[in-house]
Amino acid sequence: MKPTRRFFLTAASLGTLPVWLAGCGFQLRQTNDFAFKTLYANFSTTSPLGVELRRNLLGTGRIELLTEPKQMLQADAILDILSEDRQQVAVGVSATGQVRELQLRLRVRFRLRTPQGVELIEPVELFQQRDLSFNETAALSKEIEMGILYRDMQTDIVQQIMRRLSAVKPRSLPKPTGAAAPAAAPAPEASSNPATRP
Repeated sequence: MKPTRRFFLTAASLGTLPVWLAGCGFQLRQTNDFAFKTLYANFSTTSPLGVELRRNLLGTGRIELLTEPKQMLQADAILDILSEDRQQVAVGVSATGQVRELQLRLRVRFRLRTPQGVELIEPVELFQQRDLSFNETAALSKEIEMGILYRDMQTDIVQQIMRRLSAVKPRSLPKPTGAAAPAAAPAPEASSNPATRP
């Protein structure tokens, strides 16, 4: 018998829905684990991209985000946003030469490294694009739609960054330097006197 909508609503209100889903082979999405506990944010945390990225990193509840330059060397890893480029390209024009379709593009390059310079994720570029029909008589509404599409692309790229960060393996991080091995005892000096013969 297939579960009805009323069944789901009742189960959710009683708190038994997760148990029922687990019994049917479903698993609820869980927070990703990360190989690092502290992360230095080497990007603007006040830009639209930086704000969303910061919110997602803190939202994991598993990462302490450091933003003060003096804290950089204390972090397990450093996230560099190397560039962010937003473009508007005309891909369709009317017979009179007026723009009829725009292509919105968003490119973000980033990398993940240790304070010692070891690259955990080499510089990589993420790219998103959206098409937007354009009409000069509805310029205001198109501007609002453009902002929505850019936010959608930004969210997609932030999620890609988060997935790549969670894919870093613990063995990729350098092991902390242990105590130095005790120095070997100096070899006994050879006697300068010739051996006494019996």
